Amino acid sequence: MKVKLLVGLSGNEYSLSPGDDRDFEDDEAGRLIDAGYAVKVGELAAAATTKRKGKANVVSSEGDGTNE
Repeated sequence: MKVKLLVGLSGNEYSLSPGDDRDFEDDEAGRLIDAGYAVKVGELAAAATTKRKGKANVVSSEGDGTNE
């Protein structure tokens, strides 16, 4: 079964990055899908993430002079 990886994965025979497509045996592909590491090719839309509302607070107060 052909799957699209959602995470990086490596083994003895491969080194895959997120977004890579690869054929696996059906049982192995099923385990990857069940674990959330991959989706069956063509089903990526079902695994799309939802956008969070609001803005993330990513600004640090270090170095901006407010901690003095």
